[in-house]
Amino acid sequence: MPEFNHRADIQVLEVVLDEALRVGRELDQSRAHDVIISAGANASLLQSALIMPVVSIKVSGYDLLKALLKARQTSDRVGLGIYKELLPELEATKELLQVHVSQQPYETVDDIMDCFIRLKEDGYRVIVGSSLVVELAEKNGIVGIMAYSLESIRLSLESAIQIAELSVLEATRYAKLNAVLQSLHDAVLAVDEHHHITAVNPSMARILGVPASDVVGLDLREVAPMLALDNLTTGANSAIESVVTLGGRSFLLTHTALLESGQLTGALLKLTDALAIQRADTMVRSQRKPRGLTARYHFDHIVGSSPALQRTRAVAERCAQSMATVLITGESGTGKELFAQAIHNASLRCERPFVALNCASFPESLLESELFGYEDGSFTGARKGGKAGLFETAHTGTIFLDEIGDMPISLQTRLLRVLQEREVVRLGSQQPIPVDLRVMAATHCNLRERIQSGCFRADLYYRLNILRLAIPSLRERPQDISVLALKLLLSSMRRQGCNLPADQALGPLMNILQRYDWPGNVRELENLMERFAVFLSGCRSISNINYAAFLDETEELSEKAASTPLMQLALETTDSFVRPHIEPPTHGAWSAGHDGNLADDDETVSEEFSRHVLLDAAMITDAMLRAGGNKQHAAALLKVSRTTLWRRMRDEQLL
Repeated sequence: MPEFNHRADIQVLEVVLDEALRVGRELDQSRAHDVIISAGANASLLQSALIMPVVSIKVSGYDLLKALLKARQTSDRVGLGIYKELLPELEATKELLQVHVSQQPYETVDDIMDCFIRLKEDGYRVIVGSSLVVELAEKNGIVGIMAYSLESIRLSLESAIQIAELSVLEATRYAKLNAVLQSLHDAVLAVDEHHHITAVNPSMARILGVPASDVVGLDLREVAPMLALDNLTTGANSAIESVVTLGGRSFLLTHTALLESGQLTGALLKLTDALAIQRADTMVRSQRKPRGLTARYHFDHIVGSSPALQRTRAVAERCAQSMATVLITGESGTGKELFAQAIHNASLRCERPFVALNCASFPESLLESELFGYEDGSFTGARKGGKAGLFETAHTGTIFLDEIGDMPISLQTRLLRVLQEREVVRLGSQQPIPVDLRVMAATHCNLRERIQSGCFRADLYYRLNILRLAIPSLRERPQDISVLALKLLLSSMRRQGCNLPADQALGPLMNILQRYDWPGNVRELENLMERFAVFLSGCRSISNINYAAFLDETEELSEKAASTPLMQLALETTDSFVRPHIEPPTHGAWSAGHDGNLADDDETVSEEFSRHVLLDAAMITDAMLRAGGNKQHAAALLKVSRTTLWRRMRDEQLL
């Protein structure tokens, strides 16, 4: 021991068997020691019962040889007390030593006492064995000689110190891991490869309902069997997720294997509250695109060449040059917010916030707090510290109040003050806050009629109606239907992964589309083109399109198509519908905007749409007969190019 005192604090405990097991368990629980050194029966018993490492003092062949030679000095008949099993190699060497050796295996103290009785009866006066054997031998009048050498003890101490040093490093590592676990909001627990709990953070301890210190070192399968996972510790899976219920709450349980140098050393278990996952998902989705404070659309996104739309666009561009309040009117689905965003992006406030609010989507009490904000404690459920309203958020920028006609009459008075004084007062406060913003409002209602019915303040109407922009309905600009339909269909088909030519697919329906009244305006057209794109995704070629089936599924258009056979509509379309020349957009392909008009996506359109009619085998055959087999003349009769005719004849297997 003096040789190793500078390297380790070594404590000697003179206990054996049952008493050694009791003391060993106390040491194991207290974790005050890093390793135990023992020998023979004591070592075997402790190794099988304790978690902490136990180093067994080994008896080398040289140790045994020296002990036997020393014993021969007393007698040539020597007993050997050995734990459990005989040493067969000793029988082959005892003749060389000129000594008669009697091996006496034992497992308990009673076994040793029986050995002494037998040896004394047979005339043995000396025995070689462990310290326990030597001590009991001397008490029974037999000479005892230790089988262990100093070198064996040194080797055992060296091994124990190395194990202790590794244990200290491992304890430090676990301490760092535990410090991290303590700071986590999620409930976390770690186990070793034997399922023994090595670390528990406070959140997990609260869920389990036990102090963390009471479960460390215990088997997880006994503490919380619903959390244990046997196949993880076999390396079958590196990470497994499942849903468990504890204390009436649902959690996502994640088991993750812990590997060191490719070897499995344990697992990490994490419990995440299902409600917390839902809240996080909502927050991520709401913050992924902060569209509420930015304007996405510009005047270039507004599609159409009809006189009505061009006049509206010209008025909107003039509005962009002013900072005055704008009132935008128009039916639902005409693109009022798109025009509002375009005006903002063309104005001097384009780099400032654009805040949009639908006045019809909030109850009165919530709408007031959203618009004007509130102070801390102003009402039950108010956020600590208060909250700025949308008027404050839009400071230096633009606020767009959609569906202003549905705003409660009580809030119209407060809005009128904001327009007059350019200042807001939060709920629960008396301090006015100055704001610099531009107000744009939109409605599908007839505000003059609502004024007469007492649902809208006349003075607010006159404050809003400084600059007025009336968006035409789609039926007022029928010239735009074809270009809008084609671009909307093209965008929808690409999202569906359909590669059919959009212009050819849409041709036979165009006459019906132009006859329809479109009460839902561009938004309804967008929805219909999305439906048609889904229908086309099941067609392999243009000739496979069953237009009659699509019209049966489309109640809006079926009435317009009922009085005219589909093929006649196709021929009428050929005569009347000339597809517009569409310049390839500079920023990508066209896709539908959220308010019913069109915006850019990241694809490319570079082809000019050509004239086309849906040709079937009968029509082609009739034209070829009338043209005497001349494809050029037949193409002229059908009003298509010769290339288109050749392609349709190939599709119909007429070549």
